[in-house]
Amino acid sequence: MAGADTPPPGEVAAAGDSPASTRSPERPPAAVIRRLVLGSTLMLFLELSLIRWLGSNVVHLSYFSNFVLLGSFLGVGLGFLIARKRWTILPAAPLILAVLVVATLAAPVTIDRAGDQIIYFTSLSTSGPPAWVVLPLIFVFVAAALAGPSEVVGRCFAELAPLTAYRWDLVGSLIGITSFTLLSFLQAPSVVWGVLVVAAFLALTRGVHRLLAAVAGLIVVAMLLAESLTPGVSWSPYYKIQTKDQVYAGIPLTDISVNGVPHQIMRAAAQRLVEEPQYGLPYQRTPGNPLGNVLIIGAGSGSDVAIALSKGAAHVDAVDIDPRIMQLGADKNPDHPYSDPRVTRYVNDGRAFLESTSSKYDLILFALPDSLALVTGASQIRLESFLFTQEALTSARRHLTDQGAFAMYNYYREPWLIDRLAGTAESAFGHRPCVDLPGGNQAVITVGLHEANQRCGSTYVPAGAVIAPASDDRPFLYYQGGPIPAIYLWTLGGILLNSLIAVRALGGPLRGMRPYADLFFMGAAFMLLETKNIATFALLFGTTWLVNALVFAGVLLIVLAAVETTRRFRTPPLPVVFAGIAVALTLTFFVEPAWLLTLPPVPRLIVAVLLAFIPIYLANVAFSKRFAASDDSQSAFGLNLLGAMLGGCLEYLGLLTGYRNLLILVAAIYLIAFLVTPRARSGLATN
Repeated sequence: MAGADTPPPGEVAAAGDSPASTRSPERPPAAVIRRLVLGSTLMLFLELSLIRWLGSNVVHLSYFSNFVLLGSFLGVGLGFLIARKRWTILPAAPLILAVLVVATLAAPVTIDRAGDQIIYFTSLSTSGPPAWVVLPLIFVFVAAALAGPSEVVGRCFAELAPLTAYRWDLVGSLIGITSFTLLSFLQAPSVVWGVLVVAAFLALTRGVHRLLAAVAGLIVVAMLLAESLTPGVSWSPYYKIQTKDQVYAGIPLTDISVNGVPHQIMRAAAQRLVEEPQYGLPYQRTPGNPLGNVLIIGAGSGSDVAIALSKGAAHVDAVDIDPRIMQLGADKNPDHPYSDPRVTRYVNDGRAFLESTSSKYDLILFALPDSLALVTGASQIRLESFLFTQEALTSARRHLTDQGAFAMYNYYREPWLIDRLAGTAESAFGHRPCVDLPGGNQAVITVGLHEANQRCGSTYVPAGAVIAPASDDRPFLYYQGGPIPAIYLWTLGGILLNSLIAVRALGGPLRGMRPYADLFFMGAAFMLLETKNIATFALLFGTTWLVNALVFAGVLLIVLAAVETTRRFRTPPLPVVFAGIAVALTLTFFVEPAWLLTLPPVPRLIVAVLLAFIPIYLANVAFSKRFAASDDSQSAFGLNLLGAMLGGCLEYLGLLTGYRNLLILVAAIYLIAFLVTPRARSGLATN
């Protein structure tokens, strides 16, 4: 084993810390490392903050949060290219952030997502410019804001050996994600995020630039403080929640909106059953059900729990993914269902609860579990995506007693979605469900374990051709099928074109970056691989914010382990490492996630981690070997990040291929990276 900054003999070019003769072999100054860590921490913390905050304030942007992620990647890549220049964007970054915050809060925008190819659970009205205008503007502002801290990191990279710089960049990223995860756990308001971001900008700037950052920061904090102090506003790990107490027909009730969209109404169960009788239909369609044990997924603020209790349920397991909404129900629901000793609360993902519980139920109810947010880092996985697949309904069927029944209801927006869900229930249970249509694209779908357990009011006839059920590999319930929606193609095309122009303007002729083309493709492949792992872990362990944060942190730790391995040990030649990547991807491709769901939680976690992280580890050993041999770490790292941006765009192909087949694309891109690797620079022929 070599020392922390001393490569093994003969491995300077492939795995050492000082591949360039101009770099000093002495330990780098601590001040540079501290600045790098702070800049890297700010980069990831600001990225996560913007994804959450913009999705909460630009209505429906939460369905397009991947565009904010892509803007972040571009900003980080451009920041590394700017770091090679004499001028700086750092002083402008806080001002750009202030403009973005002020414009978002002062001129609210509701993106128009009308159309039926993909269904969005949205507000009833729209305001502001159309999506094709709003999304690019947000993309540009996010990229410009992220370029500031990225430039700081890029300049530090120039003062350090490549792998030393990369190591501390990863440490800063881990601090950033850990900090944001802690604030999510504490349900901290947006002003806390803003204060931390502004403090980091102030620490990174000097002189008159610090004064400008202070002025911009004051504006940001003032706007976010006003938002945080707005009556009824609070934050959960998923949403900006706003409650409003009012009186309707002399009866008090509480409206709950999330991310600017009406979400739930808390009012007495007796009143709800009178005015909205569809909530009683699951009980009417299963008249012989003893209701000894009931499971409600999407319990939310407790209205459906109160109805189940009023119908005679002896015990209710109430499951919801959002702890803040459940707490609001405990505090303000007029029926106080969560204070009833017959009710047990679980804050968890519904599918994860189904896969982990051993209980049997007389009634399993999916009570309006539509979400208004994507899982971070995934373009099409919503919080409830794995709850409505055929495998999920089959799992629900396994948890029913012999007299049991399953039901789900919602305002489903489109007839084809109602038909699809009814078809999914029929496929999972082996007979047709009862389908009631109270009106306005509402539907209540009820199906007994045995057909004799249900009493349908009428025979249901589908409105048209029934779309095949969603599956765990393609959990896109709200996607009707066909080509990738035009809104995605036009926006992604514009993003890639503008990114290419920006890279050409800041980085010079693209042929000058040709020596690092393999790092570009490694970035694209790695992003797709990370997306596949996010989807797999969401299926196996739930779409909760904690699972998602642990996946991101785990990826960073594995990447850090790969860097330390490359720094300290003699690693195999690149052809051997790429062959290992191919073997690991092949193994992952042929292991079905459904097999892992049959395992107990601990063995499932061990196998999932091995399958997910071995290819990530090997991929980053390959990257570290190439990165250590680079003569221009700023261009090399920046190009790798821009490649990740391409991978984020290619992720939308999952709508057509499913997530499993993305591994084929990952393998193909890694093959391209191997083929374009410069032999002389990488030591490909000798290491």
